[in-house]
Parts: sequence; structure tokens; C-alpha cells
Amino acid sequence: MRVTFVHADGKGRTEADAHAGDVLLDVAQAHMMPLEGTCEGQMACSTCHVIVAKEDFDRLPEASEMEEDMLDLAAGVRRTSRLSCQIVLTDDLNGLTVHIPAESRNMQGPR
Repeated sequence: MRVTFVHADGKGRTEADAHAGDVLLDVAQAHMMPLEGTCEGQMACSTCHVIVAKEDFDRLPEASEMEEDMLDLAAGVRRTSRLSCQIVLTDDLNGLTVHIPAESRNMQGPR
């Protein structure tokens, strides 16, 4: 399965191979995308926020109330924003495209 990450500048793209059951945050970090995810999926932060492409957003399960609360703390939130730590990839999400917000921080250093 493939996931496309659109870089914060809107120009660059990274195509990533993934498997059903992978968490989007793990795939992003494996491909050096600037998403911190410092809370390790416990939704105590919003540093793994991504903007899901409009055409893909309805393929995702609905966000939990806790996730929506965490998104309220994220910078640059859009209508299709989600936490990448909460997106478990399924075969139905093959071809998913997400945008890295310009406000993202990168603990992994420059790309």
C-alpha cells in the first residue's frame, strides 16, 4: 500500500510504502517526515497533526472526541486535520495523501 506525504512547502512529495495495520505516524517517522508524536500515541499532545487530502478524508473512521480535543491545541488545523498517531492504515486507505502542516516541528533534524 502507498501513502503520499506532501511536504510543508506544498511542492515536495514523499511516496511511502506501508502495510495494513501500520500507524501513519510510524510510517511518517520512518520516512523522515517532521512529525514529533512525542506522546507515543497517548493523545497528550498534537505534534503529529496532519491535514488529510479532502478526497481521502471520508475514507477515515470518525475522530474520537479526545482526538478532536487534541486537535484544538494544534497549530494550523484545517477541516480535514487528524492526528497521525490515530490513523491505522487499512487496505481501504491505500493511496492516502496527507499534507504536513507548515507549523510542524521536526525533532529529527533537517531533512
